[in-house]
Amino acid sequence: MERILRIGMGFWESRTLLSAVELGVFTVLGHRQLTAEQLRRELGLHPRSTRDFLDALVAMDLLRRTDDRYANTADSATYLDSTGSEYIGGFLEMAAARLYPFWGGLTDGLRTGLPQNEAKGGGDFFTTLYRDPQRLYDFQRAMTGLSLPSAHAIAEIFPWQRWKTVADIGTAQGALLRTVLETNPHLHGIGYDLAAVEPIFTEYSAPVEDRTTFQSGDFFIDELPEADVLVFGHILHDWDLPTKLMLLEKAYRALPEGGAILVYESLIDDDRRTNLQGLLMSLNMLIETPGGFDYTAADLRTWLTDTGFHNPITEHLAGPESMVWAVK
Repeated sequence: MERILRIGMGFWESRTLLSAVELGVFTVLGHRQLTAEQLRRELGLHPRSTRDFLDALVAMDLLRRTDDRYANTADSATYLDSTGSEYIGGFLEMAAARLYPFWGGLTDGLRTGLPQNEAKGGGDFFTTLYRDPQRLYDFQRAMTGLSLPSAHAIAEIFPWQRWKTVADIGTAQGALLRTVLETNPHLHGIGYDLAAVEPIFTEYSAPVEDRTTFQSGDFFIDELPEADVLVFGHILHDWDLPTKLMLLEKAYRALPEGGAILVYESLIDDDRRTNLQGLLMSLNMLIETPGGFDYTAADLRTWLTDTGFHNPITEHLAGPESMVWAVK
């Protein structure tokens, strides 16, 4: 019974974290230790529930309390302070602002098979997003938060020494590309995305600007850029199966003989039993897209082989995420 209730009421804990990120609790604390009253004043909170809120974060191991002073834990200082380079809170900010309310429509989505986000009223999420510079920036920042842990793993695990150039398809801010190039100084990279993304990419990739270029394009219409390695991170799951296969076929055409494709997502485990995050991400695709879904590494290996790629290899990255890569 306890486990069932904990799962059913899990939104209490989730909402508490999301509100803490929205309020900037972890950024305001930074490396300081503050009393509840000091935090209350700096965050602009009402006195009624401030202590309960902060102590809930202590119980969640997101804050620590010593002699009535609160401070960040090692994890919250690294990943939830927005002034840090490893900040993943952008994704949580988007979750708070968009995903949290939209997931209230999951039951309707399961009954109808239709998106429950901005597209529910007949619009298109991506079209609307790319027309609004601030929303686009927020979304790209969220994708950086989602991608950084896997980007670090890919930079270290993938055998980059075999190749000289890489193109990141749907690059967003360029978190994957910047991370890989910083770790592998022999590489040159291309960030490929719609033209509206270029200033966001240029700003973020400035530390490696001498080895990066931005190439605008629409992968539904245009051919993909030519490079030794093509990367698809959190891209394929946005689309239905025919679109997934179309993108893999375009990648095959763009790559030279001996080139490689690398795909990373929250890949569902092949037995579809243990990677809960991958399964929930697939439900998120129901909320967000007309036909998108997540998939297993076995599914992806089959699609890659059917497209013409050889010997696909699956490797775990970070948390629930894995990559599959194969050679042409």
